[in-house]
Amino acid sequence: MDLDTLDRQVVHALQVDGRAPFSRIAAVLGASDRTVARRYGRLREAGALRVVGLPDAAALGHVDWLVRMRCSPDTAVPVAAALARREDTSWVTLVSGGTEITCITRTRSQSADGDLLLQKLPRTPRITVLSAHCMLRGVAGLHGWPGRTDALDADQVTALRLAPPVPLQTPPTRADNALLAALARDGRAPLPALAAATGWSETTVRRRLDELCRGNVLYFDVEIEPALLGYHAEAMMWLTVAPSALSATTLALATHPQIAYAAATTGPANIAASVICRDLNELYEYIAGDIGSLDGVASVETAPVVRRVKAGGTLLVT
Repeated sequence: MDLDTLDRQVVHALQVDGRAPFSRIAAVLGASDRTVARRYGRLREAGALRVVGLPDAAALGHVDWLVRMRCSPDTAVPVAAALARREDTSWVTLVSGGTEITCITRTRSQSADGDLLLQKLPRTPRITVLSAHCMLRGVAGLHGWPGRTDALDADQVTALRLAPPVPLQTPPTRADNALLAALARDGRAPLPALAAATGWSETTVRRRLDELCRGNVLYFDVEIEPALLGYHAEAMMWLTVAPSALSATTLALATHPQIAYAAATTGPANIAASVICRDLNELYEYIAGDIGSLDGVASVETAPVVRRVKAGGTLLVT
């Protein structure tokens, strides 16, 4: 499937506001409502594009952990599939030629069950190394991977951007779980479908959605295969950075278009990042040039992504 300029603009618009009405997107893009809806529908039906609504970990009092598992090749696929079925995992990925799995798993809090995290994960003798690293802070890619957010100009982004955040009056409770679960499946689910899923009225759903979004509890992400945008080389990258250079390094990474997401973590490597390049040659140039020129980077470990088994996931309010 080839994406033209309008397709890319629709993708970027949805990253700015995942639930923006097609009429508002169309007005910003200078296209008709029907055309924008048809472009979105084509991408959605082909499985090339999905908008998901996800709760922010910190807003729920949760903690995200980056998990690495090294295992025999015949074990990786079934273990990855088992991880993908869990509601507390996201971004389950096979790397290093299929001999390693990485994923993000969420715990209720560091003190409550963070220490028991590894006991909850799949155990088999064929998993040779298992480690978990607390994600201290997201440092790059917080507003979307630049490769899918370069089709609109600044004025168009401003026209689509949500209203300024306001303090949340009613904290998330278990009553919100049905709404969060429905949005994790389809972030653009219509109000009648969300009302049916929650048992609420459409007015209540609309009001709660607005509260959660403007309260920075709920955000929307666009899942799309980078290859559709011309990017064919993905890798996980772990940087070991001198503590004195950590802030400067993270600020630099936030300006790199190759970084889809990066976070400061605990463990031997103190920055983990998802890197997306057009091809392996560009990946090499990025590591040797952009990363190699950063002062304070002591070592770099990379692992090519073989397959993404699961993208965004969610842990509901407990």
